[in-house]
Amino acid sequence: MNVLIVYAHPEPCSLNGALKDHAVAHLQRQGHSVQVSDLYAMNFKAQIDADDNTEGQPGVRFRASEDSRQAYAAGTQSADIALEQDKLRWADAVILQFPLWWFGLPAILKGWVDRVYAYGFAYGVGEHSDTHWGDRYGEGSMSGKRAMLMVSTGGWESHYAPRGINGPMEAILFPIQHGILFYPGFEVLPPYVLHRTSRVDEAGFAAACGELEQRLDGLWSDAPIAFRRQNGGDYLIPELTLRPELAPGEEGLGIHLQSQG
Repeated sequence: MNVLIVYAHPEPCSLNGALKDHAVAHLQRQGHSVQVSDLYAMNFKAQIDADDNTEGQPGVRFRASEDSRQAYAAGTQSADIALEQDKLRWADAVILQFPLWWFGLPAILKGWVDRVYAYGFAYGVGEHSDTHWGDRYGEGSMSGKRAMLMVSTGGWESHYAPRGINGPMEAILFPIQHGILFYPGFEVLPPYVLHRTSRVDEAGFAAACGELEQRLDGLWSDAPIAFRRQNGGDYLIPELTLRPELAPGEEGLGIHLQSQG
């Protein structure tokens, strides 16, 4: 299988760097092909702007979605965007690896999403009708592929527990797992999360690597998060609200999981 790791940490000698290297070596030992987009090493441009369309017109007002649509359709995207899209097409599984900074993605990784997820490539695809509202949330260009997050935090695991001060990890990661990965069609596996990274000693690192290997070995067999598919009948269209008979009286992020009714 082909695995793409999109890696966002500025220090090669960091714990994240060591975990990334271990993941690559383990996957290759299992016979998989691996590519790594090391965004800091690549000096990947984070900001989306008019320069992303090589045939953009000077003096014309920049419109992010429209410029993205035109550049993708015309084949005039900047080379770094097109290269990352080719990697996504090649991959059977994608891993986004990053430290959780201020409850979200590092800016360079968010910029990778902003620029690489072009209109017509990752969004703005499929028909819009009374029964089908675009190919997204379970459908789309990434259908048939799997994705997983590799996340590190400085906080304790209890800080991210259901009653923890930071909020539950599944809620913090919902915009990434549901919005960035499930939206264009990935089957999203539960995340691999390593907490309290400043306290990881040699034994802790060995244990973390063992857990990571198990997760990597399950990339194609572990059950994905059971997000509801947008066009699978659970949502009213075009309102895109959950049908009232499903999880009645409930609100919040959990209602978008099939296990909620």
